[in-house]
Amino acid sequence: MRGIVLAGGSGSRLWPITKSVNKHLLHVFDKPMIYYPIATLMAAGIREMLIISSLEQIELFKRLLGNGSQIGVNFSYEVQDSPKGIGEAFEIAEKFLQGEKSVLILGDNVFHGTGLGRRLTDFTDVEGAAIFGYQVSDPENYGVINFGNNNEVISITEKPKVTKSNYAIPGIYFFDERVVSFAKNITPSNRGELEITDLLNMYLNIESLKVSLLPRGTVWLDTGTVDGLFDASNYIKIIEQRQGLKIACIEEIAWRQGWISTETLIGIAESNPNSTYSIYLKTLPLLLNEMDF
Repeated sequence: MRGIVLAGGSGSRLWPITKSVNKHLLHVFDKPMIYYPIATLMAAGIREMLIISSLEQIELFKRLLGNGSQIGVNFSYEVQDSPKGIGEAFEIAEKFLQGEKSVLILGDNVFHGTGLGRRLTDFTDVEGAAIFGYQVSDPENYGVINFGNNNEVISITEKPKVTKSNYAIPGIYFFDERVVSFAKNITPSNRGELEITDLLNMYLNIESLKVSLLPRGTVWLDTGTVDGLFDASNYIKIIEQRQGLKIACIEEIAWRQGWISTETLIGIAESNPNSTYSIYLKTLPLLLNEMDF
């Protein structure tokens, strides 16, 4: 399975912060925002990833992440000329996917929860499509899962003005090999975008959509607004300082997955020895606990 990180968009909800920089390069406490979705994919065992962003920002992502070899993964890059919707990502990624199954994650979504990585690995060999439901108090701001009388999924609706369901779709989606051909048949919505909900409904209509509810203890945060960015930073800060363990530390995940050696880990840390992040990396081989992805 291959992973896609969609890091495009105009970041208009964060203006003027995003006037000169892509929002996915902003920091969420002690790391760039894009580390969090990358870490989620890595925890699920994904090592081949495509970063999609705008032409003027793509070089910044390359400067930050390189080709991924330093953490045992492979990053590829593609340009999205303008934000035309999540569904367009699969057309852009056609060459990268090479007919394989895929998982797409939004670059401004933060996931955290015990055993989340193990849970996600259950979907890496998906037949059809697989998404998650997460109960929220403001479903009108998200794609929403509508259930029937017997709790069966009857439709997916994008940002409905009125809904009886409080189950939003977090920004991570698993698809089988048919996704590119399906995506090419999406027509633009009234918003002028190729909606991910239309793609999901295509799978639903052929009874090939699986929906799982994320456990109550799982945290899903959307950092695409000023409040969301602030709340996410506070959450990460509190958990990390309380536990002494970092969330979404991509070097740690690579090391614990066995993708890089202890020597490589220490080498990364020594490249910026005065950073508290580097100091943390140096302590990892001394810790007895193992990170529960």
